[in-house]
Amino acid sequence: MSPRGYPFAEIEPKWRDEWDRQGLFEPDIRSADRKFYCLMMFPYPSAALHVGHGRNYIIGDVVARYKLMRGWKVLTPMGWDAFGLPAENAAIAGGIHPAESTQKHIATMKKQLRRWGVGYAWSREVNSSDPGYYRWTQWLFLKLYERGLAERKLAPVNWCPSCATVLANEQVVGGACERCDTPVTQRELEQWFFKITDYAERLLNDLDLLEHWPERVKTMQRNWIGRSEGVEVAFKIAETGDPLPCFTTRIDTIYGVTYVVVAPEHPVLKKLVVGTGKEQEVIAFANSVGQESKVERTSGDTEKRGIFTGRHVVNPVNGEVVPLWVANYALMEYGTGAVMAVPAHDDRDFEFARKHGLPVRVVIREPGTGWDGDSLPAAYVDEGVQVDSGPFDGISNLEAQERIADHMEEKGMGRRTVAYRLRDWLVSRQRYWGAPIPLVKCERCGIVPVPEKDLPVALPRNVEFRPKGHSPLEDVREFVETDCPGCGGKARRETDTMDTFVDSSWYYLRYISPADDGVPFDSDLVNKWLPVDQYIGGIEHAILHLLYSRFITKVLHDLGVVAFEEPFGRLFTQGMIVKDGAKMSKSKGNVVPPDPLIERYGADTVRLYTLFVGPPEKDAEWNDRAVEGSHRFLNRLWARVEEELPTFEKAPGKQAPRKPASSEFDGLGPQEKELVRKMHETVKRVTEDIEQSFHFNTAISAVMELMNEVTGYCRGGTRDASVLREVLENTVVLLAPMVPHISEELWHRMGNEGSVFEAGWPEWDERMLARPETVIVVQINGKVRQRITVASDAGEDAVREAALADERVKSHMLGKKVKKVIVVPGKLVNVVAG
Repeated sequence: MSPRGYPFAEIEPKWRDEWDRQGLFEPDIRSADRKFYCLMMFPYPSAALHVGHGRNYIIGDVVARYKLMRGWKVLTPMGWDAFGLPAENAAIAGGIHPAESTQKHIATMKKQLRRWGVGYAWSREVNSSDPGYYRWTQWLFLKLYERGLAERKLAPVNWCPSCATVLANEQVVGGACERCDTPVTQRELEQWFFKITDYAERLLNDLDLLEHWPERVKTMQRNWIGRSEGVEVAFKIAETGDPLPCFTTRIDTIYGVTYVVVAPEHPVLKKLVVGTGKEQEVIAFANSVGQESKVERTSGDTEKRGIFTGRHVVNPVNGEVVPLWVANYALMEYGTGAVMAVPAHDDRDFEFARKHGLPVRVVIREPGTGWDGDSLPAAYVDEGVQVDSGPFDGISNLEAQERIADHMEEKGMGRRTVAYRLRDWLVSRQRYWGAPIPLVKCERCGIVPVPEKDLPVALPRNVEFRPKGHSPLEDVREFVETDCPGCGGKARRETDTMDTFVDSSWYYLRYISPADDGVPFDSDLVNKWLPVDQYIGGIEHAILHLLYSRFITKVLHDLGVVAFEEPFGRLFTQGMIVKDGAKMSKSKGNVVPPDPLIERYGADTVRLYTLFVGPPEKDAEWNDRAVEGSHRFLNRLWARVEEELPTFEKAPGKQAPRKPASSEFDGLGPQEKELVRKMHETVKRVTEDIEQSFHFNTAISAVMELMNEVTGYCRGGTRDASVLREVLENTVVLLAPMVPHISEELWHRMGNEGSVFEAGWPEWDERMLARPETVIVVQINGKVRQRITVASDAGEDAVREAALADERVKSHMLGKKVKKVIVVPGKLVNVVAG
């Protein structure tokens, strides 16, 4: 039994069907005049949606409908990020084929999106697991391969001994397999990579072009790319003479090196320790550290752990031999994976050296101090003068950075270089549910790309897709065995599939021509409609998805098929909806499904509460009881319009809300003037909240305040039918993007023709905002004692006199003298008395 009120169960399906019939969200793509491409990040169809997911889609729908009402030609498509681990794991859990599981979830989610009332150009729907789509994902791989941007190389991977499979980083939780909780180890496999590092500088510099992206997201990407200028030092292994280059940004400390550390993942480590007698001990330590997260290892609070390798390295500037250690705080993601350690001038090295009894040598000293390595209380990281630094003693360390770098380059001991934290994009997956990599391996020709005319390389249907320790495709003979496109001889297909981030790196382009069989997208139309004008999605995609999409766009630009280098002009990242203080998830038992709420309250109520719950860029706690408050507001709106319908018959409506002329306003009574003024204030506030900040919560609050004014006005007795109609029509229009079903119904019930989304957006008149009088707060010694009404244009002297002449103010001043009066124009008067 649903709460009584407006008949949402009847009106919501009716208007959804009507919008579909009208093609409200199906623009003529051939014309890009006054275009607005509004895009929500497409979902993984791996489970039903919950109310937390709804925030993204509802926000996007509000923006799209608002732009429609402002006269823009809006493109707002939707599709499915259907390949990858989420969908495959859901299929495994459900015991059905991923293709069936995916279609099942797509049908469920599509129904949910429709019930929410979010409007999409469904004629442009894409599905990344459809051969007609992944054919072009494979085409994209081939283009990168042709340009030398796709390469195969040995790389460490996560391995679950229990499941006997490679795991993606996303499947490793706390160093253990997410499915069976077995500790994960490291293995090395041949993997395919995209050379995103070739674009590191452009990806970094072009962040400055993204003026309408959140600064937080740009900072996260800058840190992920991690550009550092420094020197690559040519250290060598003392026992073998093999090179071990180290990157440093503090070449001024080179004479203070007392040991060197390598990352546990360093590819030379296993070879290094052969013959030292410490092989098992070192490799066991490296595997143990490899299970820890990078964040944990580099945290300042984490214990600095390490083990001596049994090898030593030679410092090229002074020939000194120092020990080589493996340490948990060294990462392959930075520099060369080997770090010269200077304990006297680096906090982490200092902590490590003190713990393991390694020497500390001061080579930069603060003038006037006499610390040596034994007495130094903490690492000295500030500027100073070089000491114990050979020919560079006595100069400032800033000068030494340049002179030592010059010296090393002249002597062949090192070279200036730029290092990036960014690593190449690992795109190989030893899983079934993904786009097959379109290459074959021929004993005669080597690796050979599949000709474009033979795409797609289709996934075979009959596959045992549960993980066995290798790609399931390896066991499908009819898939693996093929002919070489080069020589016609026998060959084997590549059995790795692509990371799902490849699928999502270009989908925004396919929406423009989703049914085109000849090209991945129509370049002419893409160049008219892109970059995307507004992109909306979660902050969790701030780095990988957005960075990969930027990279692929730049590659496509270099190929000459798109005219732009950045895919998304504006970006909005919404906060999460949480329940009981945590992100919604089945494992926590705090998922709130939307369907029961829509059954009980209607989609508009769920939409209104989702938008009203808090600033959209921040996380917000979901409260089931508070949903009722949004429903009560919509019921009040419905009841008010229904009650006034007989009155409106005396004042027929127009196709669009009117703006009263000054002469009409001047002829209104005081209560009518106040109501019209409040309406214009609300129009301005709602418009600015949507345009400037997406603060729908404060926009809704403003409309609620206006409705309170309407209620008060209606209780006052005599009503001006024209004024009341105009105010309520504007109220309905202002709410239409947020609660479209009830707004459309009320719009028509008030006698208007055509859709409310064709009515135009109301405008405010600055003259209507001017108030002849204003309310001033009066404080006495900082405490509010009275509120007085004065003319809006009253000067400070007049306001001061009015405040002091007020009888209530006088009563609080008995026995006191005025010492000072502070007037804040238009706001308050503070009387200092004693």
